[in-house]
Amino acid sequence: MHRTPHSSPHLRVMSVLGLLAALLLSLGMTFAPGAPAAPTADPVRVMPLGDSITGSPGCWRAVLWNRLVGSGYKDIDFVGTLPPQGCGQAHDGDNEGHGGELVTNVADQNLLPGRLASTRPDIVVMHFGTNDVWSGIAPDRILAAYTKLVAQMRASDPDTRILVAQLIPMNPSSCAGCAQRVVDFNARIPGWARATGTDRSPVTVVDQWTGFSTAADTYDGVHPDASGDDKIAARWFPALSAVLDAGVPQDPGDPGDPGEDPAACTARFRAVSSWQGGYQGEVTVTNTSASAVRDWTATVVPANGARLTQLWNGSLTTAADGTATVRNAAWNGALAPGASATFGYVATAPATAGTPAATVTCTGTTPAV
Repeated sequence: MHRTPHSSPHLRVMSVLGLLAALLLSLGMTFAPGAPAAPTADPVRVMPLGDSITGSPGCWRAVLWNRLVGSGYKDIDFVGTLPPQGCGQAHDGDNEGHGGELVTNVADQNLLPGRLASTRPDIVVMHFGTNDVWSGIAPDRILAAYTKLVAQMRASDPDTRILVAQLIPMNPSSCAGCAQRVVDFNARIPGWARATGTDRSPVTVVDQWTGFSTAADTYDGVHPDASGDDKIAARWFPALSAVLDAGVPQDPGDPGDPGEDPAACTARFRAVSSWQGGYQGEVTVTNTSASAVRDWTATVVPANGARLTQLWNGSLTTAADGTATVRNAAWNGALAPGASATFGYVATAPATAGTPAATVTCTGTTPAV
Protein backbone atom coordinates (compact mmCIF):
# COMPACT_ATOMS: atom_id res chain seq x y z
CA MET A 1 0.00 0.00 0.00
CA HIS A 2 1.42 3.38 -0.91
CA ARG A 3 1.09 6.79 0.66
CA THR A 4 1.22 10.09 -1.19
CA PRO A 5 4.56 11.69 -0.24
CA HIS A 6 4.41 14.67 2.06
CA SER A 7 7.40 16.33 0.30
CA SER A 8 8.33 16.30 -3.38
CA PRO A 9 12.05 15.52 -3.91
CA HIS A 10 11.10 13.81 -7.17
CA LEU A 11 10.20 17.24 -8.60
CA ARG A 12 13.82 18.29 -8.30
CA VAL A 13 14.91 15.07 -10.01
CA MET A 14 12.45 15.67 -12.83
CA SER A 15 13.82 19.20 -13.30
CA VAL A 16 17.35 17.85 -13.66
CA LEU A 17 16.16 15.21 -16.12
CA GLY A 18 14.35 17.89 -18.13
CA LEU A 19 17.56 19.92 -18.45
CA LEU A 20 19.47 16.80 -19.45
CA ALA A 21 16.89 15.99 -22.12
CA ALA A 22 17.11 19.50 -23.55
CA LEU A 23 20.90 19.25 -23.72
CA LEU A 24 20.78 15.90 -25.51
CA LEU A 25 18.23 17.19 -28.00
CA SER A 26 20.45 20.19 -28.75
CA LEU A 27 23.20 17.73 -29.64
CA GLY A 28 20.94 15.99 -32.11
CA MET A 29 20.24 12.94 -30.00
CA THR A 30 16.81 11.37 -29.81
CA PHE A 31 15.15 9.12 -27.24
CA ALA A 32 13.94 5.62 -27.98
CA PRO A 33 10.34 4.96 -26.99
CA GLY A 34 10.10 4.18 -23.31
CA ALA A 35 8.80 0.92 -21.85
CA PRO A 36 5.04 0.68 -21.28
CA ALA A 37 3.89 2.13 -17.98
CA ALA A 38 3.52 -0.36 -15.16
CA PRO A 39 -0.07 -1.43 -14.58
CA THR A 40 -1.90 0.52 -11.91
CA ALA A 41 -2.53 -1.45 -8.72
CA ASP A 42 -6.12 -2.23 -7.91
CA PRO A 43 -7.44 -0.31 -4.90
CA VAL A 44 -7.33 -2.13 -1.59
CA ARG A 45 -10.95 -2.99 -0.76
CA VAL A 46 -12.01 -2.38 2.86
CA MET A 47 -15.41 -3.64 4.08
CA PRO A 48 -16.89 -1.97 7.18
CA LEU A 49 -19.07 -4.78 8.59
CA GLY A 50 -21.63 -4.59 11.37
CA ASP A 51 -25.02 -3.22 12.39
CA SER A 52 -26.44 0.29 12.80
CA ILE A 53 -23.34 1.49 14.64
CA THR A 54 -21.48 0.84 11.39
CA GLY A 55 -24.13 1.79 8.86
CA SER A 56 -27.03 3.91 10.07
CA PRO A 57 -25.38 6.28 9.33
CA GLY A 58 -22.10 5.09 10.93
CA CYS A 59 -20.38 8.43 10.51
CA TRP A 60 -17.15 7.15 12.06
CA ARG A 61 -16.58 5.69 8.59
CA ALA A 62 -16.56 9.19 7.10
CA VAL A 63 -14.14 10.39 9.78
CA LEU A 64 -11.87 7.38 9.22
CA TRP A 65 -11.96 7.74 5.44
CA ASN A 66 -10.98 11.39 5.56
CA ARG A 67 -8.24 10.74 8.08
CA LEU A 68 -6.78 8.05 5.79
CA VAL A 69 -6.92 10.36 2.77
CA GLY A 70 -5.52 13.26 4.77
CA SER A 71 -2.63 11.07 5.94
CA GLY A 72 -1.65 10.34 2.34
CA TYR A 73 -3.21 6.95 1.74
CA LYS A 74 -4.41 6.37 -1.79
CA ASP A 75 -5.83 3.46 -3.78
CA ILE A 76 -8.29 2.46 -1.06
CA ASP A 77 -11.92 1.60 -1.69
CA PHE A 78 -14.52 1.17 1.05
CA VAL A 79 -16.90 -1.52 -0.19
CA GLY A 80 -20.30 -2.92 0.75
CA THR A 81 -23.71 -3.64 -0.72
CA LEU A 82 -25.18 -0.63 1.12
CA PRO A 83 -24.80 2.93 -0.19
CA PRO A 84 -23.67 6.01 1.76
CA GLN A 85 -26.14 7.20 4.38
CA GLY A 86 -25.34 10.86 4.89
CA CYS A 87 -22.85 12.15 7.48
CA GLY A 88 -22.42 15.63 6.00
CA GLN A 89 -18.89 15.19 4.69
CA ALA A 90 -17.53 13.74 1.46
CA HIS A 91 -16.30 10.18 1.81
CA ASP A 92 -16.48 6.73 0.25
CA GLY A 93 -19.64 5.59 2.00
CA ASP A 94 -20.15 2.03 0.73
CA ASN A 95 -20.56 -0.27 3.71
CA GLU A 96 -22.01 -3.49 5.12
CA GLY A 97 -23.60 -2.05 8.26
CA HIS A 98 -27.17 -3.35 8.38
CA GLY A 99 -29.27 -1.68 11.07
CA GLY A 100 -30.84 -4.12 13.52
CA GLU A 101 -28.87 -7.15 12.34
CA LEU A 102 -27.58 -9.79 14.74
CA VAL A 103 -24.28 -11.41 13.86
CA THR A 104 -25.77 -14.75 14.89
CA ASN A 105 -28.57 -14.32 12.35
CA VAL A 106 -26.12 -13.38 9.61
CA ALA A 107 -24.19 -16.57 10.36
CA ASP A 108 -27.23 -18.83 10.75
CA GLN A 109 -28.81 -17.57 7.52
CA ASN A 110 -25.52 -17.55 5.53
CA LEU A 111 -26.04 -13.93 4.52
CA LEU A 112 -22.36 -13.00 4.28
CA PRO A 113 -21.12 -15.11 1.31
CA GLY A 114 -23.33 -13.28 -1.19
CA ARG A 115 -22.20 -9.91 0.16
CA LEU A 116 -18.57 -11.00 -0.08
CA ALA A 117 -19.04 -12.18 -3.65
CA SER A 118 -20.43 -8.76 -4.61
CA THR A 119 -17.64 -6.73 -2.99
CA ARG A 120 -14.51 -8.96 -2.69
CA PRO A 121 -12.91 -7.21 0.30
CA ASP A 122 -9.22 -7.48 1.07
CA ILE A 123 -9.70 -6.17 4.61
CA VAL A 124 -12.76 -6.47 6.86
CA VAL A 125 -13.30 -3.94 9.67
CA MET A 126 -15.92 -5.51 11.94
CA HIS A 127 -17.86 -4.03 14.88
CA PHE A 128 -20.64 -6.59 15.20
CA GLY A 129 -22.63 -8.12 18.04
CA THR A 130 -24.26 -5.21 19.85
CA ASN A 131 -27.77 -6.43 19.04
CA ASP A 132 -26.84 -9.98 20.07
CA VAL A 133 -25.54 -8.78 23.44
CA TRP A 134 -28.65 -6.64 23.88
CA SER A 135 -30.76 -9.73 23.14
CA GLY A 136 -29.00 -11.73 25.86
CA ILE A 137 -27.36 -14.21 23.47
CA ALA A 138 -24.53 -16.14 25.10
CA PRO A 139 -20.95 -15.13 24.26
CA ASP A 140 -20.16 -18.68 23.09
CA ARG A 141 -22.85 -18.46 20.44
CA ILE A 142 -21.79 -14.99 19.30
CA LEU A 143 -18.16 -16.11 19.00
CA ALA A 144 -19.25 -19.20 17.05
CA ALA A 145 -20.95 -16.81 14.63
CA TYR A 146 -17.71 -14.81 14.41
CA THR A 147 -15.84 -18.00 13.58
CA LYS A 148 -18.28 -18.91 10.83
CA LEU A 149 -18.06 -15.45 9.28
CA VAL A 150 -14.26 -15.60 9.33
CA ALA A 151 -14.38 -18.97 7.57
CA GLN A 152 -16.65 -17.48 4.92
CA MET A 153 -14.30 -14.51 4.49
CA ARG A 154 -11.38 -16.88 3.95
CA ALA A 155 -13.40 -18.96 1.52
CA SER A 156 -13.88 -15.77 -0.48
CA ASP A 157 -10.21 -14.75 -0.11
CA PRO A 158 -7.75 -16.88 1.90
CA ASP A 159 -5.63 -13.78 2.54
CA THR A 160 -8.37 -11.64 4.09
CA ARG A 161 -7.12 -9.35 6.85
CA ILE A 162 -9.67 -9.03 9.65
CA LEU A 163 -9.94 -6.26 12.24
CA VAL A 164 -12.44 -7.10 15.03
CA ALA A 165 -13.59 -4.56 17.59
CA GLN A 166 -14.14 -5.01 21.25
CA LEU A 167 -17.57 -3.39 21.28
CA ILE A 168 -18.17 0.16 22.40
CA PRO A 169 -20.00 0.36 25.76
CA MET A 170 -23.77 0.10 25.79
CA ASN A 171 -26.16 1.35 28.47
CA PRO A 172 -29.68 1.81 27.07
CA SER A 173 -32.41 2.77 29.50
CA SER A 174 -34.38 -0.34 28.54
CA CYS A 175 -31.60 -2.82 29.34
CA ALA A 176 -30.14 -2.71 32.83
CA GLY A 177 -27.85 -5.69 32.22
CA CYS A 178 -26.43 -4.60 28.86
CA ALA A 179 -23.47 -2.65 30.22
CA GLN A 180 -22.03 -5.67 32.03
CA ARG A 181 -22.85 -8.02 29.16
CA VAL A 182 -20.65 -5.95 26.86
CA VAL A 183 -17.80 -6.13 29.39
CA ASP A 184 -18.18 -9.91 29.68
CA PHE A 185 -18.31 -10.43 25.93
CA ASN A 186 -15.36 -8.15 25.19
CA ALA A 187 -13.24 -10.12 27.64
CA ARG A 188 -13.65 -13.19 25.45
CA ILE A 189 -12.65 -11.61 22.14
CA PRO A 190 -8.81 -11.58 22.49
CA GLY A 191 -8.66 -15.31 23.27
CA TRP A 192 -10.98 -16.05 20.36
CA ALA A 193 -8.82 -13.95 18.03
CA ARG A 194 -5.61 -15.73 19.08
CA ALA A 195 -7.22 -19.09 18.34
CA THR A 196 -8.73 -17.93 15.04
CA GLY A 197 -5.99 -15.84 13.42
CA THR A 198 -3.46 -17.37 11.04
CA ASP A 199 -0.23 -16.09 9.51
CA ARG A 200 -1.96 -15.85 6.16
CA SER A 201 -5.20 -14.31 7.45
CA PRO A 202 -4.51 -12.57 10.77
CA VAL A 203 -7.24 -11.39 13.13
CA THR A 204 -6.43 -8.13 14.91
CA VAL A 205 -8.41 -7.01 17.96
CA VAL A 206 -9.12 -3.28 18.20
CA ASP A 207 -10.17 -1.99 21.62
CA GLN A 208 -13.14 0.30 20.99
CA TRP A 209 -14.37 0.03 24.60
CA THR A 210 -11.65 1.72 26.63
CA GLY A 211 -12.12 5.49 26.95
CA PHE A 212 -15.56 5.50 25.34
CA SER A 213 -18.39 6.96 27.43
CA THR A 214 -22.05 6.19 26.81
CA ALA A 215 -22.91 9.48 28.54
CA ALA A 216 -20.52 11.68 26.53
CA ASP A 217 -20.09 9.75 23.28
CA THR A 218 -23.59 8.45 22.43
CA TYR A 219 -26.96 10.11 22.00
CA ASP A 220 -29.01 7.20 23.38
CA GLY A 221 -26.64 5.00 25.37
CA VAL A 222 -25.90 2.87 22.28
CA HIS A 223 -25.26 4.84 19.07
CA PRO A 224 -22.27 7.19 18.79
CA ASP A 225 -22.65 10.94 18.46
CA ALA A 226 -20.02 13.13 16.78
CA SER A 227 -17.64 12.70 19.71
CA GLY A 228 -18.13 8.95 19.59
CA ASP A 229 -17.53 8.86 15.84
CA ASP A 230 -14.21 10.62 16.35
CA LYS A 231 -13.17 8.16 19.05
CA ILE A 232 -14.15 5.09 17.01
CA ALA A 233 -12.29 6.36 13.93
CA ALA A 234 -9.24 7.16 16.06
CA ARG A 235 -9.11 3.57 17.33
CA TRP A 236 -9.54 2.01 13.87
CA PHE A 237 -6.96 4.26 12.19
CA PRO A 238 -3.65 2.85 13.57
CA ALA A 239 -4.77 -0.76 13.16
CA LEU A 240 -6.02 -0.24 9.62
CA SER A 241 -3.05 1.88 8.57
CA ALA A 242 -0.70 -0.85 9.85
CA VAL A 243 -2.39 -3.38 7.57
CA LEU A 244 -2.30 -0.98 4.63
CA ASP A 245 1.38 -0.23 5.23
CA ALA A 246 2.19 -3.95 5.35
CA GLY A 247 0.53 -4.47 1.97
CA VAL A 248 -2.24 -6.79 0.85
CA PRO A 249 -1.09 -9.97 -0.97
CA GLN A 250 -1.78 -10.17 -4.69
CA ASP A 251 -1.95 -6.40 -5.17
CA PRO A 252 0.38 -5.47 -8.06
CA GLY A 253 3.81 -4.73 -6.62
CA ASP A 254 3.10 -6.39 -3.27
CA PRO A 255 4.73 -9.69 -2.34
CA GLY A 256 2.33 -12.62 -2.50
CA ASP A 257 2.77 -16.18 -1.37
CA PRO A 258 5.60 -17.65 -3.48
CA GLY A 259 4.33 -19.97 -6.16
CA GLU A 260 0.65 -19.24 -5.56
CA ASP A 261 -1.50 -17.33 -8.04
CA PRO A 262 -5.29 -17.27 -7.73
CA ALA A 263 -7.45 -19.36 -10.02
CA ALA A 264 -11.20 -19.39 -10.44
CA CYS A 265 -13.15 -22.46 -9.42
CA THR A 266 -16.69 -23.44 -8.54
CA ALA A 267 -18.06 -25.94 -6.04
CA ARG A 268 -21.37 -27.82 -6.33
CA PHE A 269 -23.13 -29.77 -3.57
CA ARG A 270 -25.23 -32.90 -4.08
CA ALA A 271 -27.04 -35.02 -1.48
CA VAL A 272 -26.37 -38.67 -2.33
CA SER A 273 -28.63 -40.21 0.28
CA SER A 274 -30.16 -39.36 3.64
CA TRP A 275 -31.53 -41.08 6.72
CA GLN A 276 -32.86 -40.18 10.13
CA GLY A 277 -30.02 -38.27 11.81
CA GLY A 278 -27.67 -37.88 8.87
CA TYR A 279 -26.89 -37.93 5.19
CA GLN A 280 -24.17 -38.57 2.61
CA GLY A 281 -23.06 -35.54 0.61
CA GLU A 282 -20.84 -34.99 -2.39
CA VAL A 283 -19.05 -31.83 -3.56
CA THR A 284 -17.61 -31.34 -7.05
CA VAL A 285 -14.85 -28.76 -7.49
CA THR A 286 -14.38 -27.50 -11.07
CA ASN A 287 -11.52 -25.38 -12.43
CA THR A 288 -13.24 -22.55 -14.30
CA SER A 289 -10.05 -20.60 -15.05
CA ALA A 290 -7.98 -20.69 -18.23
CA SER A 291 -4.96 -22.04 -16.35
CA ALA A 292 -4.20 -25.35 -14.71
CA VAL A 293 -4.91 -25.50 -10.98
CA ARG A 294 -2.15 -26.82 -8.76
CA ASP A 295 -4.35 -27.37 -5.69
CA TRP A 296 -7.73 -26.35 -4.31
CA THR A 297 -9.55 -25.71 -1.03
CA ALA A 298 -13.30 -25.99 -0.53
CA THR A 299 -15.44 -24.69 2.32
CA VAL A 300 -18.61 -26.54 3.29
CA VAL A 301 -21.15 -24.81 5.55
CA PRO A 302 -23.78 -27.49 6.30
CA ALA A 303 -27.30 -26.23 6.92
CA ASN A 304 -29.66 -26.87 9.83
CA GLY A 305 -27.08 -27.91 12.42
CA ALA A 306 -25.46 -30.74 10.44
CA ARG A 307 -21.77 -31.56 10.97
CA LEU A 308 -19.32 -33.46 8.78
CA THR A 309 -18.01 -36.58 10.54
CA GLN A 310 -16.29 -38.55 7.76
CA LEU A 311 -14.65 -37.47 4.51
CA TRP A 312 -12.89 -39.11 1.58
CA ASN A 313 -10.83 -37.79 -1.37
CA GLY A 314 -9.57 -34.85 0.67
CA SER A 315 -8.42 -33.69 4.12
CA LEU A 316 -10.90 -32.22 6.59
CA THR A 317 -10.67 -29.46 9.18
CA THR A 318 -13.83 -28.53 11.10
CA ALA A 319 -14.38 -25.27 12.98
CA ALA A 320 -16.29 -25.06 16.25
CA ASP A 321 -19.44 -23.91 14.46
CA GLY A 322 -19.42 -26.85 12.03
CA THR A 323 -17.91 -25.05 9.05
CA ALA A 324 -15.67 -27.54 7.24
CA THR A 325 -12.53 -26.73 5.24
CA VAL A 326 -11.54 -29.44 2.77
CA ARG A 327 -8.17 -29.48 1.03
CA ASN A 328 -7.40 -31.70 -1.92
CA ALA A 329 -5.71 -35.03 -1.48
CA ALA A 330 -2.18 -35.46 -2.83
CA TRP A 331 -3.48 -37.06 -6.00
CA ASN A 332 -6.50 -34.92 -6.98
CA GLY A 333 -5.29 -31.34 -6.55
CA ALA A 334 -4.07 -30.76 -10.12
CA LEU A 335 -6.96 -29.77 -12.41
CA ALA A 336 -6.67 -28.79 -16.06
CA PRO A 337 -8.98 -25.98 -17.25
CA GLY A 338 -12.53 -27.33 -17.11
CA ALA A 339 -11.54 -30.42 -15.12
CA SER A 340 -13.24 -31.46 -11.86
CA ALA A 341 -12.53 -33.38 -8.67
CA THR A 342 -15.12 -34.79 -6.28
CA PHE A 343 -14.99 -35.51 -2.57
CA GLY A 344 -17.63 -37.14 -0.44
CA TYR A 345 -18.62 -36.99 3.18
CA VAL A 346 -21.00 -38.26 5.82
CA ALA A 347 -22.74 -35.75 8.07
CA THR A 348 -24.78 -36.09 11.23
CA ALA A 349 -27.87 -33.91 11.50
CA PRO A 350 -30.67 -33.22 14.00
CA ALA A 351 -33.79 -35.29 13.49
CA THR A 352 -35.65 -32.11 12.53
CA ALA A 353 -33.03 -30.93 10.02
CA GLY A 354 -35.11 -31.63 6.93
CA THR A 355 -33.67 -31.91 3.42
CA PRO A 356 -29.85 -32.00 3.37
CA ALA A 357 -28.30 -28.73 2.21
CA ALA A 358 -24.95 -26.97 2.37
CA THR A 359 -23.31 -23.78 1.12
CA VAL A 360 -20.08 -24.66 -0.70
CA THR A 361 -17.34 -22.43 -2.11
CA CYS A 362 -13.80 -23.02 -3.30
CA THR A 363 -10.48 -21.38 -4.11
CA GLY A 364 -7.72 -22.67 -6.33
CA THR A 365 -4.07 -21.81 -6.91
CA THR A 366 -1.95 -22.07 -10.05
CA PRO A 367 1.81 -22.53 -10.20
CA ALA A 368 3.66 -19.24 -10.54
CA VAL A 369 4.92 -18.58 -14.05
